[in-house]
Amino acid sequence: MERRRVESGVNLRETTGTEKPAKRPRVQKNITAAIALEICEEIYPAGSPLPRENDLCDRYGVSRTVIRESLKILESKGMVRGRPRIGTIVADKDDWNILDQQVLEWIGPRIMDFNLLGCILEARRAIEPYAAELAAERATAQEIADLEHAWQQMRDVEGDINGFTEADVAFHTTLLKASHNQVFRQLSAIIHAALKFSLHASNEAVEKRDEAVDVHRQLVEALRLRDKAAARDCSSRMLDLAARDLAAALKHHRDAAAAAV
Repeated sequence: MERRRVESGVNLRETTGTEKPAKRPRVQKNITAAIALEICEEIYPAGSPLPRENDLCDRYGVSRTVIRESLKILESKGMVRGRPRIGTIVADKDDWNILDQQVLEWIGPRIMDFNLLGCILEARRAIEPYAAELAAERATAQEIADLEHAWQQMRDVEGDINGFTEADVAFHTTLLKASHNQVFRQLSAIIHAALKFSLHASNEAVEKRDEAVDVHRQLVEALRLRDKAAARDCSSRMLDLAARDLAAALKHHRDAAAAAV
């Protein structure tokens, strides 16, 4: 006889009986992801209770210890909250730690529906132009060299979306660090995952990325010349391009969703 196990949103089979199951060092991570994915897909909507621990054990084919640890992880990320005598309740999306890399990965393809990309762009508009201005004054020669290297990678892998995005993320996180503002430096680590999703969406929306490559080159030159006004202007133009490309990505997503209805 076989029973079905769900791990990371994928149905797996585990044979019962005398045969010993294979060890699964990633079980905890996979079960946490499986529950999170169902929350993101609104199988368990905000405000609704999750099934009881015993029911979750049966659903995923794991022990209560695994379920309890998974719920603790989800609670630490703001996705659920425990209530005495009621159980575990799915939290409102506004309470989720949306800058957490795992949360963003769980949201995954639904990121367009969460309006996160627009929020990330707004945050970047508030931070990056001033960070660029500070970097023009404070960046070390090594930091400028690192930014130039990231720009060159963007230029060299322009046709590879994933490679282009990795280089783009490296450029912008280095720029925040080059501001030598301690808060901005911390933000570069916090928003790294969100920035990656945002840049990938905008980069994927266009066939050619030569405009983005060129304005990144211009920003490196502005930093080299210690031109604060030019650095701020380049950063603002980058964000204008990102806004245009993001709008195209959102339109494509809405059109695809409408066509699927």
